Amino acid sequence: MRGFTRISFVAATLVSACAQPAPNGGGPADSAPPPASGGFTGDQADWAAILRLEDQAKAIAKSSGCARVSECRTAPVGNRACGGPRYYIAYCSTTTDSVTLFRKLGEVAEAENAYNRKYGIASTCEFRMPGPVTLAGGECRAAGQ
Repeated sequence: MRGFTRISFVAATLVSACAQPAPNGGGPADSAPPPASGGFTGDQADWAAILRLEDQAKAIAKSSGCARVSECRTAPVGNRACGGPRYYIAYCSTTTDSVTLFRKLGEVAEAENAYNRKYGIASTCEFRMPGPVTLAGGECRAAGQ
């Protein structure tokens, strides 16, 4: 019985560590720095740098210009603490320099990974898959955008 209690405690500890939400949550709506208690803290400055990289990647990702939905793609954004991207952005493969886009998104993921390690961030552990993309008026859109 004592072994069962010990295993239960370890399991509960592991689950709770992965279940704590990160300040960067799960998508563009959650892309805000952690709350401050006055002034701009170090973690907020670091998160703001990640968001600047993310904005640069979004500027590279052109959503317009596709004639068929099969030309629309998605790309992973960020690196959650438990692994995987925070969300996916849609882009048109015919008008976007995908090599440059993925290079910039790699910088975003690297910076977020360093942020997560530096501040001991934990997140939920589900793996987020890209949703379907649609094409409306020549604009590629990811589900939920």
